[in-house]
Amino acid sequence: MNNNPESLKDGELCDVIKGTHRGKSGTVRDINTSKTGHITITVVQANGVRFKTLGKNVVVK
Repeated sequence: MNNNPESLKDGELCDVIKGTHRGKSGTVRDINTSKTGHITITVVQANGVRFKTLGKNVVVK
């Protein structure tokens, strides 16, 4: 597993390990870098529910 936010790629499966959505998993979509330099991603779960989280909060499966 890899938890380096810079290595995230669109379409990869990930697990959320920290933050509000801890314990959820899904597919990485819509990778952005904020003005402050933090990487934000949208995660799409298998049931279609989407949520945003920071890239540092996920690990790639």
